[in-house]
Parts: sequence; C-alpha cells; structure tokens
Amino acid sequence: MSALPRCPTPTVFVLYGATGDLARRMVLPALFRLAQQDLLPADWRLIGNGRGEVGDEQFRLQVQQALEEFGPRPGEGPWQDFRSRLRFAGGGFAPDDPGRLPEVLGEAERELGGAPQRVHYLAVPPLAFASLTTALGRYGLAERSRVVYEKPFGTSVESFRALDRCVHAVLDETQVFRIDHFLGKEATQDLHVVRFANGMFSGLWNRAHVAEVQIDVPETLGVATRGSFYDATGAVLDMLVTHLFQVAAEVAMEPPAGFGAEQLAAAREEVIGSFRPLRRQDVVLGQFEGYRDIDGVADDSCTETFVAARLRVDTDRWAGVPFLLRTGKRLAQSRQQVSLVIRPPEAPVHALPPVGNVVTFDLAGSGGLRLALVVKTPGPELTLSTAHSELRLATAPAAAPLPPYARLIHDVLLGDRSLFTRPDGLEHVWKVAEQLLSDKPAPLSYPTNSWGPREAEDLARPTGWLLGG
Repeated sequence: MSALPRCPTPTVFVLYGATGDLARRMVLPALFRLAQQDLLPADWRLIGNGRGEVGDEQFRLQVQQALEEFGPRPGEGPWQDFRSRLRFAGGGFAPDDPGRLPEVLGEAERELGGAPQRVHYLAVPPLAFASLTTALGRYGLAERSRVVYEKPFGTSVESFRALDRCVHAVLDETQVFRIDHFLGKEATQDLHVVRFANGMFSGLWNRAHVAEVQIDVPETLGVATRGSFYDATGAVLDMLVTHLFQVAAEVAMEPPAGFGAEQLAAAREEVIGSFRPLRRQDVVLGQFEGYRDIDGVADDSCTETFVAARLRVDTDRWAGVPFLLRTGKRLAQSRQQVSLVIRPPEAPVHALPPVGNVVTFDLAGSGGLRLALVVKTPGPELTLSTAHSELRLATAPAAAPLPPYARLIHDVLLGDRSLFTRPDGLEHVWKVAEQLLSDKPAPLSYPTNSWGPREAEDLARPTGWLLGG
C-alpha cells in the first residue's frame, strides 16, 4: 500500500481528446496505475470526450487496447472495476455545441450522488484550449472543477496573455493546473530535496563552486506518427520553453520559505524572472536528415528537431555560470540528466582531470544520483583519475515511485499545485524566448544517430557536452 494519500472526494474525470495519442500513451495508463495502487477516489467515473460517436463499450475496448500497448496491462490490475467506470460522450464540446457531454456528465454525477468534484483534462492541441475553456463556462461545467492544461500554454507572449485572459474569465487560478510532466519526475523533485536536506550539496550550490550546469535531454526517437503536430510545434516550443526552462528553474531557485505548494512555486517562478533573454548567438537549431520525408511534414519545413541553448541567470548565486540546455530527436542516445560541473579546488594537486567532479541527477524512470570524484588511482604512483558512484532512488527504503503523469494527476485530485506552473513564471518564459521565436535561425541539418549539428559544440566550450563530448 502506497504511503501517498488516497483522494477521498468522489470525482468525475472528463478526458477531452480521449481517443488521441496523448491520452492513449500517457493519461489513460497513468489513471490505471493510480487504480493499481489504490490512489483513486473510492467512487469515480471517467468520461471520454471527442468528436466521434463512440459507444461506451467501444471506448472501453479502446482503453483496453491502449493499456495493452503502453501498459500497465489490464491483467496487472483491477481492470474489470476500472472498465465499469468508463463512459463516452461524443459530438465534441464547443461554445456553440456541447455535444452529449452535459448529459453524460449529469448521469455520472447522479450515479455518484451529491456534488462530486470535476477534473477536466485537456489532452488536445493547444489551439483548442480557449474554445474548450469558454464552453466550460458557458454550460456551467466550471463549478467544482479543476482543469488540466497540457503544454505549451501559449506560443508567444501575446498568445499566452490572450489564453490567460480567457482562462481567468472562467476559472479562478486555484482551479488551473498547467501540467509539465518533467516537474512530476521523481528526480526533478529530488533536485531541491537533495540540495536543501544535505549540507554537502547546499554548500556548493553557487557560482563559487559550480562552473556550469548542463541540462541534457537527447532522444533516439523521431516524431513517429505525429508529423503534423510536431511540424507545427518544433523543439523550442515542445521542450525548451516548457520542460528545460522549468528544470533550470528547479536548479537555480533560491531557498523557498518552505516545501508547501505556493512556497515552492513562488521560488521557481521568481528565479525564472532572472533568466536573461536568449539571443540568436545563444542558440543552435537543427533538423535531422530525412525529417521532411515524414508524413505530415512540409517538403520545405524549417521546423527544428534539435535545440541547444546557453542560458544566463542574473542572480548573485549564478552570475557568470552558464546553464547549457540541449534536446533533440534522432540523436545518439536517450538520456535525461542534470549535471553540475564543480570547479577544481585551489590545492597542491597537479594534473587534475579536466572535468573531474560532477554531480548528476538522472531524471529518467524513478531517477538516480551519480557522483564523479577525483581519486588516486591505486598503485605506487600518484596518478589521478575519476571514479564514479551511483545511487538509484528506487532503492531508498519504502520507495513507491509513480510515473510523472500518475504523480501529477494524483496531485490534481488532491488539489496540490506545487508541481504545476504559474502564469507569472510562464509569461516571463515567453519573454525569455521572444527574440528567438520572432527571429529564428534556420535549422542546421544533422545526421541521425549523431549528437546534432557540430555548431552546438561551440556553445559548450570550454568544458564541452558531458554526453557525447
């Protein structure tokens, strides 16, 4: 039994875009994982919503197929109970036509009795956010509700502000959950726990000891069947201004007043306000060879599938310390890591390895912590080398890790907003990227299974990228 609390409130979960790729790969498996660990309310219903007229039994079959493909498999949990709570409301949902959603939602709420809480999850393209939000207000479905928005929340300063006005015309900020699944990763959360709960790390977490920070998320995968979606988005919107900026804020933030939701969010958003705007010379964009041959991608597409950036944080703690951010598709490895490169000490030891001391947080899976330390090579001579040690977070006593989407949906059910983004920080994120987005350099071609354009190496000098360097 998990140590996490079970949501005590009866809940109707409405999943918009329920038959789409995101719902199938991430949201539905996350909900079933919560059911496995008995972390859903004692009484709940899930209503899938979409344009098609899908019957309840057909929707249940589609959910079963999604779990068979992406896991956890139905045979590994309470599938019969889970499927009995699934409904589908077809006909879409828009300000001028609510489809069958109000009717099906009303039936589900009568089954639960009383006034259950509502969770609306918008697993749809960002262009649909404003319309769905307006429809929630128009048909009275915003009451007793929490609304989850996928990323990106806007595509520029102007579009962010317009969407933010639309959302706050219908919802109070406490009802809004802007999801960034990188903040739900166990190791991302461990960034501030390891730092603030261990004196050996809190003492070195500043420019006097840290030479640079690298946040590196290369992917071997391409864009699969998402060509049309990805070609309209690209790596800057899909990863840089969302995931990588948020992880950079986790590293760079000042000590919060406490670990409460508002305290953590305030510290994270405050330091984002100190991010210096990116310039063209701070960024290298790339596009892997063969990208334009993918279905749904324009023949002359200039969409980037790779981005590397050199970010500056204008605070006393981090003045002069570069934050190197990199991500891309069809690269040589798939990794998710944050590394603090430690400055060499002033000591009577010569011939130190060039990058001898590194603290690395592995963000993949349940997470891990790796240390690289300069040591004496065993033997008669004073020869220095680098030794490595690793701690997997899943080995901690009573560990019960949840995948990021499961953790964040669980937080939504409980109303915990500590791992969700706020509008003040998001507005500044768009300001940081504004010059880049308005004047993007052309992406440079790079071969698949490589580390991206060679020009990205110049951003990481003199240390070089720890991965592939």
